[in-house]
Amino acid sequence: VQLQASGGGLVQAGGSLRLSCAASGRTFSILIMGWFRQAPGKEREFVAAIGWSGGSTYYADSVKGRFTISRDNAKNTVYLQMNSLKPEDTAIYYCAANTDSRIRFGYDYWGQGTQVTVSS
Repeated sequence: VQLQASGGGLVQAGGSLRLSCAASGRTFSILIMGWFRQAPGKEREFVAAIGWSGGSTYYADSVKGRFTISRDNAKNTVYLQMNSLKPEDTAIYYCAANTDSRIRFGYDYWGQGTQVTVSS
């Protein structure tokens, strides 16, 4: 499975961005798609995930109510709509694919990352 993330950029606090992650290859093996982020000097953290077939969604407490994860199976693409962005959301965002049902860890495939910078 190959993952290509896009959509990052620079935005002011309170603004919005939408990230995309296009999957290719053995996409039939994917059960869960997730987004993670890593800020400078911090460990990578879970942001959100979605069931590839059923569409169940999961969020970190820090983004709940502000971020929305969705998928378009016809396009093999997962999106992360980020609203009400805060400076603390600044990080490199990675999409990932899991071939088992674990939500917050154990992902098998990773995209290259896209930078999100929120200015105050």
